[in-house]
Amino acid sequence: MSAMFEEIDYVETPLGAISLRRRRVLALGRDVHEVMLGDEHLMSSLFTEGEIALTTLGLAAVDAPALDVVVGGLGLGYTARAALDDPRTRSVVVIEAMAPVIDWHRRGLVPLGAGLAADPRCELVCGDFFAMMGEGGAAAPLVHAVLLDIDHSPRAVLNAGNAAFYTVAGLKGVAARLVVGGVFALWSDEAPEPGFEAVMAAVFDHCEAHVVEFDNPLTGGRSSCTIYVGRAGAPT
Repeated sequence: MSAMFEEIDYVETPLGAISLRRRRVLALGRDVHEVMLGDEHLMSSLFTEGEIALTTLGLAAVDAPALDVVVGGLGLGYTARAALDDPRTRSVVVIEAMAPVIDWHRRGLVPLGAGLAADPRCELVCGDFFAMMGEGGAAAPLVHAVLLDIDHSPRAVLNAGNAAFYTVAGLKGVAARLVVGGVFALWSDEAPEPGFEAVMAAVFDHCEAHVVEFDNPLTGGRSSCTIYVGRAGAPT
């Protein structure tokens, strides 16, 4: 049996202290890896259904034989891993603001890290996703899908500056980075928000909000998240 608790890494960042820890959940007989920002849980390997659904629902909406994908937020790598597992995927660029998170993957400190770092189709980029989506203009390469899992929801953002992205103007910026028929998909820890659905509908030709339910082994009940999917039309 592994040790009951281990803090694998701890790094001070401009957003606060970020840490990677592993703990043994005796009731489940398994180790769980967690990413913490201060005392706030950002990611846990105990709950990965939403991160995987972000990819599967997003890429299922793209009708293309080969896919170039951008992932906003690396976390423990489940969204990126699911994208690489799609046989159509040609490239995945993961944009992560916190250098320590990328370092954990490259050093193999998280379960999926070594595989992601070694895959020639996968590029891990340290940068601000929200700023990078607005850079480059017409010269920026177009992609088939942008999958975003950074903030808790469009209303519950980790950084106040992120809020501007979840507006019509902000989403028009990401839509401009998509090929015709390309998809923007977003994970949210909250129920579908009619206000944000209206914002999505003002930018994308076709929009859906999928409620994803999954077992919660800690409570013995069910939990859920929302995956928003919007498909881009021809530029106007």
